[in-house]
Amino acid sequence: MSVVGANSLSASASPTCHRVADLTAAAARLTDLLADLPPAQRLVRFVRQIPRRTVFTTSFGLEDQVILHLIAAHGLDVDIVTLDTGRLFRETYDLWAETERRYGRRVRAIYPRQENVEKMVAEHGINGFYQSRAARLACCHARKVEPLGRALAGAAGWIVGLRADQSAARSGTGIVAVDERGLLKLSPLFDWTREAVQSFAAENDVPINSLHAQSFVSIGCAPCTRAIAPGEPERAGRWWWEADDKKECGLHARRTKTPTSS
Repeated sequence: MSVVGANSLSASASPTCHRVADLTAAAARLTDLLADLPPAQRLVRFVRQIPRRTVFTTSFGLEDQVILHLIAAHGLDVDIVTLDTGRLFRETYDLWAETERRYGRRVRAIYPRQENVEKMVAEHGINGFYQSRAARLACCHARKVEPLGRALAGAAGWIVGLRADQSAARSGTGIVAVDERGLLKLSPLFDWTREAVQSFAAENDVPINSLHAQSFVSIGCAPCTRAIAPGEPERAGRWWWEADDKKECGLHARRTKTPTSS
């Protein structure tokens, strides 16, 4: 029996106060249901409880690969999507192809709108993101945030690879949150360490990005990602020229409500 009412997840461009309250209550119920389960069962039960389409967005990072492995292993009816920004590493494209071969599932690509990229480059330059945070956010918005909106259109559930110990900005990550887009957002690995994710990937022969072996820990667009030095936080290689507390692209920066398990 579903703990999430279909009415609370009805499509709406801007959720009403009542709908937000319904979503928050649904997230609290799901948090209680899923908190003590292993990630595989969190995924199975989350998908079962969501009355409409569920989307998993992957950037082919370590956590995403483990989640995709679990989705495929359990044959879950989930729309697997990636945002191809046009500036990814060659190694990421290679992993994308390897992942599709391994699991026999197509990863649907969402691309930036050409006119948005052209306008952004005309205003800020091809690599203007190095010059100001405003330019970097404009690039992230054109290449990632706007395409994400299209990827999630019509969905009720969203699965992501966030972990609470990835960075200070993500320390408040819980298992189920309400995203401002009007979605219930599941982070099935929220309480796992990176070491636990690495161990699972190794034990289950999960394909991972070859750049991880070169000290690239968190991998995004090629111009905005570097390898990290021993002792650096795992997201230190993302937008390294900016202050640590601002290292997000906007995909997960919207205000969310994370209920506390009772």
